[in-house]
Amino acid sequence: MTGLPHRSWLSLGIGLLLMVAFMVMASEVMESETARLDAVCLQLAQQWRASSPKVENVMRDLSGIGSGVVLTLSTLATAGYLWVSGHAARAVVVVVSMGTGEIAVSALKHGFGRARPDPALAAFVQDGLSFPSAHAGMSAIFFLTVGALLAQAQSCRPARAYVIGIAVLCTGLIGFSRVALGVHWASDVVAGWTFGAGWAALWLYAARRLHDAQ
Repeated sequence: MTGLPHRSWLSLGIGLLLMVAFMVMASEVMESETARLDAVCLQLAQQWRASSPKVENVMRDLSGIGSGVVLTLSTLATAGYLWVSGHAARAVVVVVSMGTGEIAVSALKHGFGRARPDPALAAFVQDGLSFPSAHAGMSAIFFLTVGALLAQAQSCRPARAYVIGIAVLCTGLIGFSRVALGVHWASDVVAGWTFGAGWAALWLYAARRLHDAQ
């Protein structure tokens, strides 16, 4: 097998860099360095919902896109399409990246054990631990992995940019909705984005390795 393409090494480098950034962020959160900003964001979100009644419904809909059920169905549908269209290695990468990502996020939540914001300041009561945000992390893994794989199949640069842009937009809106609803601290979501993007980049590197091995 010949040497890996430059883009493959770039994915690996970005993935490792983002994982380091996540660990630094986690350290800041555990030392309460983000407490003031988190509190301000939570208060602004509560005021926004109170001043614009329709906001909560929109944010609930956006949050639902990043739910476990929706992402699981989307993962299976995407992997199935890739499989029947002759891209078995990519199908495996999508499923395994999501499966291992779910395990990793769950382990991180229990490891850090951070409590969610006061339910009195949230749109609804959300069970479970807070850091990092699973909605932000898992949506980043799914949309960025699938977006990058789809972009690789495009020969037109504007088309590649469009696909990646939509993936980033979906990831951003889902994470933002969790802060707007008051069920996560802002730092939970930023950490989720960082971890999810790093995880996606590492699995894109793995996808390239599998492709080169065939």
